[in-house]
Amino acid sequence: MKNFQEFGLEPKVLKAITEMGFEEATPIQAKTIPLAMQGLDLIGQAQTGTGKTAAFSVPLIHKIQPSEDKIVALVMCPTRELAIQVAEEIEKLGRFKGIRSLPIYGGQDIVKQIRALKKRPQIIIGTPGRLLDHINRKTIKLEDVRTVVLDEADEMLDMGFMDDIQSILSLVPDERHTMLFSATMPPNIQKLAQQFLNNPQHVSVIPKQVSAPLIQQSYIEVHEKQKFEALCRLIDMEAPDLAIIFGRTKRRVDELSEALQKRGYSAEGLHGDLSQNQRDTVMRKFRDGSIDVLVATDVAARGLDVSGVSHVVNFDLPQDPESYVHRIGRTGRAGKEGTAWTFVTPREIDHLHFIERVTRHRIARKPLPSLAEAIEGKQRLTAERLIEIINNDGAQQYKGVAIQLLEQYDSVNLLAAAMKLITGEAREVSIELTPEEPIRAKKRRPDVRSSGRRPSGNFKSNFRRGDRQGGGGGYGGGSRYSRRDGDNRRDGGSRSGNSYGRDRDSYTRNH
Repeated sequence: MKNFQEFGLEPKVLKAITEMGFEEATPIQAKTIPLAMQGLDLIGQAQTGTGKTAAFSVPLIHKIQPSEDKIVALVMCPTRELAIQVAEEIEKLGRFKGIRSLPIYGGQDIVKQIRALKKRPQIIIGTPGRLLDHINRKTIKLEDVRTVVLDEADEMLDMGFMDDIQSILSLVPDERHTMLFSATMPPNIQKLAQQFLNNPQHVSVIPKQVSAPLIQQSYIEVHEKQKFEALCRLIDMEAPDLAIIFGRTKRRVDELSEALQKRGYSAEGLHGDLSQNQRDTVMRKFRDGSIDVLVATDVAARGLDVSGVSHVVNFDLPQDPESYVHRIGRTGRAGKEGTAWTFVTPREIDHLHFIERVTRHRIARKPLPSLAEAIEGKQRLTAERLIEIINNDGAQQYKGVAIQLLEQYDSVNLLAAAMKLITGEAREVSIELTPEEPIRAKKRRPDVRSSGRRPSGNFKSNFRRGDRQGGGGGYGGGSRYSRRDGDNRRDGGSRSGNSYGRDRDSYTRNH
């Protein structure tokens, strides 16, 4: 896997990537970014959740100059939710460089969009219908566009936007850089690529089937604020030999490892900001058992091959299925059994199901460990340690004192006191971690147009298809999953700009 610093990106872009918590490129990013930096047309086949938004956004932002006061890049998306999500990620990636972007989609007041266009954004992220509205009003001009991205092209064509896409692309200069991304490659996508791409490079990331028969995979649904208490109970109940706990960001790893230490656990953190000496020290402690809990980011755990890791805990749900596979693969090695637990917030359940589909493995739901289960687990571990000492005949020097104590105290009370001493008193230290934004699964919504034209094909079937894909009623629902694609989401439920949009809202609710 590649680090983002290997792509030759300018410092301001790298700083934004680091601030977002990304350390290592996903497979689609590693393949796409070098080609895009060269300006080569490409077709990227990848499912949502593989990091494709950053794959085209990073080189796009790298090439644009902040001083430009015209539209030089166009990203087309099938739905308002995706347009909003992509715009949010582009805004984060371009904030230190000063790149201006604007999402354009149906269902939002077009007058408001026209006012925003007067601020001269360099990147437009839009749905086909509303883009055509602006083009017809001459509020968007495409003669200076140098880069075009077609995101989730198969979805756009499924929703009947082929004619609109062709109309829009015909207005963009022939000398341009074009990137097309699609989860599938049906004939109509191939036809579109042949028509508008110039000798495109093909990039494909097909998820591999996961085979982990020796790893027991489970998840616990838990709210963000309850995660740490859930983790402490889980560690006490499971009593792992060695455990790796994965956090999404460096900040999370630092805070979590410190919090565990305050609660009395032997834990250390591992992430990309540590020096090589610090990293070696942490790993030496973990390998020799001086610490039994390692808190790490994905990139820090790359290449780790520590025998005896009995448990992996995904404290934060991973950004993509590939990361999930890598994480759980740290346990169950060398023919040994392993256990993988994943914490999932209620808003991330759909993303968990996405990971299940891609990895082709059902992850069992388990209840939050109770306090009684946690106490029982700690007592069981203490009893096992006592029995191990007895079996190894390692208490000879204490027998004299033991005989004296037995003459004065009841044997059961004496043993109970010994177990309490070994187990240790629970440290009731108040812990508050900085919350991480949830990773949420995508929901589909058709494009609402202010012009009154509807997508080609059957009106009712198109919108029923949008309902099936989007779930929920009206245009206010629906949230988008991202890779790793960014960590902030917001609903796209804006007010419709005209009576046609309102009529369509009514139709969606009633069907």
